[in-house]
Amino acid sequence: MSILQKIVEDKKREVALKKSLVSFKQLSSYNLFDKEIISLSGSIENSNSGIIAEHKRRSPSKSTINHTLSVAEVAKGYENAGVSGISILTDQKYFGGSLEDLVLARASVSLPILRKEFIIDEYQIVEAKAHGADAILLIASILTTSEIKSLSQFAQAIELEVLLEVHNLEELQRSLMPSLNIIGVNNRNLATFDVDLSTSIMMSEYIPQEFLKISESGITSPQNILELQKYGYQGFLIGENFMKTDNPGKSAEDFIQEITMSKIYI
Repeated sequence: MSILQKIVEDKKREVALKKSLVSFKQLSSYNLFDKEIISLSGSIENSNSGIIAEHKRRSPSKSTINHTLSVAEVAKGYENAGVSGISILTDQKYFGGSLEDLVLARASVSLPILRKEFIIDEYQIVEAKAHGADAILLIASILTTSEIKSLSQFAQAIELEVLLEVHNLEELQRSLMPSLNIIGVNNRNLATFDVDLSTSIMMSEYIPQEFLKISESGITSPQNILELQKYGYQGFLIGENFMKTDNPGKSAEDFIQEITMSKIYI
């Protein structure tokens, strides 16, 4: 069984347990459920860098990335740096995240927030909205086409934006539908964990113009962004490159300033 399959099996058990404790109705009564949504896609489109900066403590491939900083510190630092949005990993077992991280980030910034999670059930989408998210992630590799359709339409119905993550052309072609806002190409091979930015370059011509497109994983320099922008990418999800430093917000700020300066001298 692959690590992704293990995560999904654990997530099924986790969701079933949560459902037995807190109902859909209870989640929809949370104060944050009625918060006005801040558009992630709109924020990216109106940004020079398009960076979605991520809060991530660890991952299956990196046991420790950053356990020392609070999510509030990181989120505020990212906002001060001028990022377009913030991604909050909420999986606890494999990434060290939580729904509390989502709430704390929401309380700390006025930027759009993406709940990054292995979503397999409508319940998790309601959870996302109830804890302050503006957008959710759907991962094509763990969902069927019909599941992507039903989950994205459900998210759309409760006014959350949807970022669909794909890793290859097959996933993209079977998943395109009107209920998606953003298509994200993940440059990480889920079997080997190797990262190759040419994945985004190869996939770019197959993503229809009506979808905002972002590149995920392996973006380590402003030059990567300047290159990917040539292929129509407007958004860039960056986590580890910032989180592995002592001051993620300052790292993001320096990164964005370098992008700006590079454009001036092109």
